[in-house]
Amino acid sequence: MLKKLLIGSVGAVLAAGAQAPVAGAAPAADPVPAARVTVDLVQVNGSGCRPGSATAAVAADNSAFTVTYSEYLAQVGKGAKPTEFRKNCQLGLRVNVPQGFTYAIARADYRGFASLEAGAVGKQLASYYFQGMSGTAVRTHTFKGPQEGNWQASDTTEIQALEFAPCGAQRNFNINTELRVDGGTSDTANTTSFMAMDSTDGSLETVYHFAWKQCPTRR
Repeated sequence: MLKKLLIGSVGAVLAAGAQAPVAGAAPAADPVPAARVTVDLVQVNGSGCRPGSATAAVAADNSAFTVTYSEYLAQVGKGAKPTEFRKNCQLGLRVNVPQGFTYAIARADYRGFASLEAGAVGKQLASYYFQGMSGTAVRTHTFKGPQEGNWQASDTTEIQALEFAPCGAQRNFNINTELRVDGGTSDTANTTSFMAMDSTDGSLETVYHFAWKQCPTRR
């Protein structure tokens, strides 16, 4: 209830010091395919995303897909269980692309809500990999209290460093994310600090921007 009241009162205010998404569209190596792209959530595991609490949808122009969570919140302090300071989520996605195309993820834009007391610290972490391939290094964004409002963070990959799915092979794309809250020097006996990556109305989405590439023509 506390979370819902705070979200309703603050609206779209950004938490001070949060990293804003890179301006402009994500880089694309080749034209975006015209045929419809779809995404299936084939695996949903973790303390921050029990099955049924995450959904995925592709933008109408095939430029990106979004993930929306409904129960992704880490907290510490009064009323919080000892294990709730950390929540994680592992998603396995099957991205169904038109024949002759492959894709990489050029940028990920994360959004959520934070209520951090003075002295508390929140962190958002993420890593990515295609099934059977090596993953990226864990990328971390830190938010220091006091903060009360929506937060944003972006992971961006330069076009020359993009990791594309193998042409002609179906490899699930895996996303590992995590939220952590450390009470630090805050008064955890009488106050609660939390960091959420969820939304009760669908307004706070995580956006993964595609970079597209045409596969070599087989002869």
